[in-house]
Amino acid sequence: MKLKSLAALAASTALLAPMAMAEMADEMTLVSWGGAYQKSQVRAYAEPYVAMHPEVKVVWDESSNEAVAKLRAMNEAGNITWDLVDVVAADAIRLCDEGLAMEFDPDELLLPGDDGTAASEDFGDLIVSDCFIPQIVYSTTFGYRTDLVPEGVAAPSTVCDVFDLEKYPGKRALEKRPINNMEWALYCDGVAKDEIYDVLATEEGQEKALAKLDTIKDSVVWWSAGADTPQLLADGEVFMGSTYNGRLFSVIEEQKQPVAMMWDMQVFDLDGWIIPTGLSEDHLARVEDFVKFATDTKRLADQAKYISYGPARFSSAPLVGQHADLGIDMAPHMPTDPENAKNTLLYNYEFWADYRDDIDAKFQAWLAK
Repeated sequence: MKLKSLAALAASTALLAPMAMAEMADEMTLVSWGGAYQKSQVRAYAEPYVAMHPEVKVVWDESSNEAVAKLRAMNEAGNITWDLVDVVAADAIRLCDEGLAMEFDPDELLLPGDDGTAASEDFGDLIVSDCFIPQIVYSTTFGYRTDLVPEGVAAPSTVCDVFDLEKYPGKRALEKRPINNMEWALYCDGVAKDEIYDVLATEEGQEKALAKLDTIKDSVVWWSAGADTPQLLADGEVFMGSTYNGRLFSVIEEQKQPVAMMWDMQVFDLDGWIIPTGLSEDHLARVEDFVKFATDTKRLADQAKYISYGPARFSSAPLVGQHADLGIDMAPHMPTDPENAKNTLLYNYEFWADYRDDIDAKFQAWLAK
C-alpha cells in the first residue's frame, strides 16, 4: 500500500512538472526601434537573460514608432501578439489613458536598487505614468562644427547662442515642429525657465516665441528625422543644429567628425517599456520576470556601455563605465552626467497633450509665411 502511494505521488508529480514549466511562456515578442538603440537592448538585456534562461526565445519587432496605432488594432481584434513594447513616455501616457497598457505598482513589479532603495524612489519622477517602466533618459540638444567657430570668438556654450547670428553666423538645423523650439525661444527672450510653460499657454506667449524664432528663420534648415542634423553637420551644411544626444555621440566619437556638444538647456525626454493589457497568464509571467531583470540597477547601467543615453535609475548612474567597443568613459557623454545637466528642461507631457494641436497649427502657419 505504501509503495502504491509513493508510486501515485511520483506519477502525480510527473504530471505536474509540465504544468509548472508552462507557468511562464518560452517565447517573448519585444518591440523596439531598431538600429543602435535596439542593439544596445539586445546586448544589455536580452542576451544575458537568455543565457540564464536558454529555453526562452526572444523575437524582436521594430515597430515602436507605430506602437499606439498597432496596439489599438490588436485590442480591437482581440489578438495581442506583442509581449513588451518600448515607447517614448508621451506614447506610454496615451496607451495608459486608453487602457491599452497595464498599470502596475513599481515596488511590486520592479526590483529595489542595489543600494536597497525602493524602485519608486530609485526611478523617482521619471515614472511619469502608472503604466510606464523607464529605461533611459535621452535629450534633444545642440551640436556645432568646431572648425566653423569664427576666429577669435569663444565656442558657443549656451542655447541662446543659437539665436546670435552676429556672433555665430551660419545655418542652424531645427526640428520642424514647435516642441523644444518654442521653449528655447522664450527662454532666450528672457522668460524664466520655471515660467516657460505658463507663458507658452497664452496667445501672447506663443506669439512671443514665434517672434523670437523669426529672428533666425531665414538661417534655419528644418529637419524631421533624427539622422538629418548629424548628416548636415558632417557635411558642413550647417554650423549648429539640434538633435538627439545619442546621434551626436555617434558623429563625434564614432565618426570622428569636428563636432562638439552644447548641453545647455538640453530637453530631457524618456523612453521605456509598457506591458500591453490582455496578455495570457503565461506570457505575462514571463514578461514580468524579464522586466524585473532588465530594469535592475546593473542592467540599466550596462546599456550605457553601448549607447550614450542615461540610465533611468539613480542607483545605476555611478556604475556607468566604458563603451564596450570604443573603450572610452561613457559618463561624460550622458545627458544625466552632473557636468552636462547643470541647466536642463524636462519635456512637459501634460502641457503638450493639452496644447499641441493649437500650437502646431500656429507653428505650421508661421512656417508657411
